[in-house]
Amino acid sequence: MTKPPDMLAPLDAAPPLAEEAPVRAMHPAREMAGMFFRNYPAVFGLVLLLAILAFTFVGPLYHPVDPFEMVWAPFSRPGEEGYLFGTDYLGRDILAAMMAGGQVSLAIGLAAAVISLVIGVTVGAFAGYYGGWVEEALMRFTEFFQVLPTLLFSMVIVALFGASLLTVTFAIGVVSWTAVARVTRSEFLRIRELEYVAAARSGSAKDGYLIFRVILPNALPPIVVQANLMVGSAILFEAALSFLGLSDPNVMSWGQVIGSNRPYILDAGFAVAIPGFAIFLTVLAISLIGDGLNDALNPKLRQR
Repeated sequence: MTKPPDMLAPLDAAPPLAEEAPVRAMHPAREMAGMFFRNYPAVFGLVLLLAILAFTFVGPLYHPVDPFEMVWAPFSRPGEEGYLFGTDYLGRDILAAMMAGGQVSLAIGLAAAVISLVIGVTVGAFAGYYGGWVEEALMRFTEFFQVLPTLLFSMVIVALFGASLLTVTFAIGVVSWTAVARVTRSEFLRIRELEYVAAARSGSAKDGYLIFRVILPNALPPIVVQANLMVGSAILFEAALSFLGLSDPNVMSWGQVIGSNRPYILDAGFAVAIPGFAIFLTVLAISLIGDGLNDALNPKLRQR
């Protein structure tokens, strides 16, 4: 016979609960990467940019043609005689020009963004940290550059010092730093009042240490986003200068391809449309990546 249940057993007895596993905090870098890759437009921009980089830097290994060499009759249509993008007004291979020109255009964009970043971060950091008359003087200096017509100012610099690759890069960088300076200043004004900065200041930390080791690393997220967008702006700027004939004719770039074929746009529009479309795709990819970085580096969005 089965034993009857014990009626005197305590009613509140319950099986022991399983211990909950401790919640492990995700590393901030992994969290930012996860949020970036959940942003499908940003991932598309990253894939597109990688494809453009592979085309410009790996492509010449499989298509080793001098972009300045005349290979066929001028204005051959794309696909004729084995030339995928056709030839320009001198009979030069546009595909080779796109590969070589992409390297130069991307290098100009990156170098000009670095120049703008150095100037803008320096001005904005000192203005935001010191405040007072230092901030007033630096912001008036920034406004002076901000109200100048940037394209006209860069044209003057190139006209004065010559249309070389270094001059064009320097001119673009010098006229494009004001947005970075304002972003950096606003971040420094916000961060300098936080408790950990006050603690470092009370510990007799020097101004240089506070600016570059304490505040600047915490002000980087919006600066990184702004610098990313500046690369695309610099590529557009170089194309505009080349379109106006203010570029080095001995250096191939996407803007130089557009500028040299500009007089023949009605007869051979493809020679202008192809590099123009490449610039469009590159700027689009960089803009999408910038939007993704903005979301990934925003702590308020990561906490959702």
